[in-house]
Amino acid sequence: MPSRVALYARYSSDLQRDASIEDQLRICREHAARHGWTVVDSYTDRAISGASMRRPGIQDLITDAASGRFDIILTEAMDRISRDQEDIAGFYKRMEFAGIKLVTISEGELGAMHIGLKGTMNALYLKDLAQKTHRGLQGKIQAGKSAGGNAYGYRVVRGFRGDGTPIPGDREIIPEEAEIVRRIFRDFSNGLSPRAIAHALNKEGIPGPSGVGWGQSTINGNAERGTGILNNELYIGRLVWNRLRYIKAPNTGKRISRPNPPKDWVITDVPALRIIDDELWQAVKTKQNIARRISSTSTTPTDAKAPKAGFWLHQRPKHLLTGLMRCGQCGGGYVKISATMFGCAAARNKGTCENRLNIRADHLDEIVLTGLQDRLMNPDVFKEFMDAFIAERNTVIAQQNAHFTAAEAELSRVKSRQKVLVQALMDGMPARTVKDEMIALEAREDDLKALLAARPVSEPSLHPNLANIYRDKVAVLHKALGDPPLKDEAFNAIRTLIEEIRLIPENGELHVEIRGALAGILALCASHKKTAGIGTGGLVSVLASQMKLVAGARFERAAFRL
Repeated sequence: MPSRVALYARYSSDLQRDASIEDQLRICREHAARHGWTVVDSYTDRAISGASMRRPGIQDLITDAASGRFDIILTEAMDRISRDQEDIAGFYKRMEFAGIKLVTISEGELGAMHIGLKGTMNALYLKDLAQKTHRGLQGKIQAGKSAGGNAYGYRVVRGFRGDGTPIPGDREIIPEEAEIVRRIFRDFSNGLSPRAIAHALNKEGIPGPSGVGWGQSTINGNAERGTGILNNELYIGRLVWNRLRYIKAPNTGKRISRPNPPKDWVITDVPALRIIDDELWQAVKTKQNIARRISSTSTTPTDAKAPKAGFWLHQRPKHLLTGLMRCGQCGGGYVKISATMFGCAAARNKGTCENRLNIRADHLDEIVLTGLQDRLMNPDVFKEFMDAFIAERNTVIAQQNAHFTAAEAELSRVKSRQKVLVQALMDGMPARTVKDEMIALEAREDDLKALLAARPVSEPSLHPNLANIYRDKVAVLHKALGDPPLKDEAFNAIRTLIEEIRLIPENGELHVEIRGALAGILALCASHKKTAGIGTGGLVSVLASQMKLVAGARFERAAFRL
């Protein structure tokens, strides 16, 4: 049987041609055809850097590799997969464990030596590219140009050189927005808080920097990082660059910003862009310094409860429902507003929402935990969901199998044509007349049979007693929250069951609407651990992949209100 091959293609930025993907796939298909391999699927990532594996195409490729869909991964060059040494080595180990060969047009079949040497070269290329980019941006700043992005109060000036090429990096003041900036500085120096300033601007319908409402953080920002209206030195005609550096977190692949020491900053005077005079700027800085001193003296430096360095990078949510709550009136988040209460962030910080109703954290916990156990999967709701799920899943499966159906039809036509040619030979037609066509038909027959052999097995059905299994396991989780050895695992498992909690104000009361996260519910029911840890294989992974297609809005009918 011919080897089954998956193709992968990627290009890095919006400056490259989208056709680059098709070019890469074309030469990979030609390579596969020359070796007699059957292409079973192709995976792509468009305008995404190879410095991170957080790409949808490569992640789908890894998932399908684990299920044994193909024997070979073919790509144009190794750097299409990743330019990061750690990532490419990890990818190679995974594929080696799965028995899958890595082949590229440039390097041929990859081995440990390729991964080590070429991986190092690719990593050095990325580092060199970053240094050259950084150097180029620094030159723009020193010339008084913008290195990217735009601050509130300014617009991009689109000028052109004599040869018609654009002149990037020029800015000019927008008078109307500049007056808003001056107002914010005056109001703060006169004693108004950032929250009060934001409320007033929103009440007057003045759009913020992003085109929507103002928030206190938009105004106050972070003084150390130079963010927020009150900390932007461009307003006093000083262009400050390189305050922050960005590094990739090894465990998540996300870019994390870190402050640079002032000696590394690049500062250029741009008096034409000044909006705030020195007297008003210093008045605001004095107010901010006083506020910081008051804040720093409110806690002692020897406080045993003070967070340690790096603590916030690794801390889980303090509260069971943090990040899951939404205001039913404005759609914004419900956040902690005191030691025991949650309230609408938009109402409190921006003044753009009229929902001023708050709820006790412990009361909401009890409502949600009881609701998860008793209401979310009651028999009537579950039956309705089962009917909708089965109908939708059948539609999805039919769509997924469409190309297999077409392959079966083509295989039938190939066999019919072969019979016609065999009969022609028996009737006396010279063999040389049909030889080439017979060879081509046999090759196509092999390809189609290999494709059909790769058809995935049918997905498992939902257990008819799923509702009762779910209720029993949530009861165990509820109890485990009070057991210190099991608390962390129960905490995380419960959060996977909830897609969203909406707190809806009606007649002076808050109504709680809980929407279940179906993939988490199915994973919980498939788990065999008493502590309900979430597994990743077998039934769970198959059903969870289905949830991407059939959950979401279709499961809202299983939401309930309390």
